[in-house]
Amino acid sequence: MDDQLISNLEKLARLQLDDEERTALAGDLQKILDMVDRLRQLNTDGVEPLVYLSDSQTTARADEVVGQVTTEAALKNAPSHDDQFFRVPKVIE
Repeated sequence: MDDQLISNLEKLARLQLDDEERTALAGDLQKILDMVDRLRQLNTDGVEPLVYLSDSQTTARADEVVGQVTTEAALKNAPSHDDQFFRVPKVIE
C-alpha cells in the first residue's frame, strides 16, 4: 500500500482526505488484503460453491391478481387524464 495507490483511489472516489484519513485508509485496505491472502491459503478442494447461504430455498408464491382497482377509481384523483391513461408532462424530446 503506497501513497500513489491511495492518491489514485482518492481521485477515483472523488474524496478529499487529510493525512490522518489517508493513513487510516491505507491501514484498512492492508487489513482487507491480508484477509484475502488468508482466504487464498484455504484448501477448498471438494467444496461446492454456495448458491444460497442456507439450506432452505425461498419458494416463489403463486402469481395471483388481487386487489385490482378499476380504471375510473385510479383516475379519479389524477390531475390530468384522458378516459384511459394518466397524462404527464413530456420529459424526453
